[in-house]
Amino acid sequence: MKNLVKRFAADESGATAIEYGLIAAGLSIAVIAAVNLLGPKLGAAFQDIGQTLTTATNTRVPKLVAK
Repeated sequence: MKNLVKRFAADESGATAIEYGLIAAGLSIAVIAAVNLLGPKLGAAFQDIGQTLTTATNTRVPKLVAK
């Protein structure tokens, strides 16, 4: 039994998978936080761009007349 406990304590198989899982979880939290912080600002910027394009396309441009 004592030998079994020593082998179990020394066994590191699966540790890499757990480390990768922790890294992935940390990155996921960082991405979610960034989206929550920057999302509204980015949405407002695209809204402004869309409004500018709409205004620009609705403006009448005088036609050139050939002489």
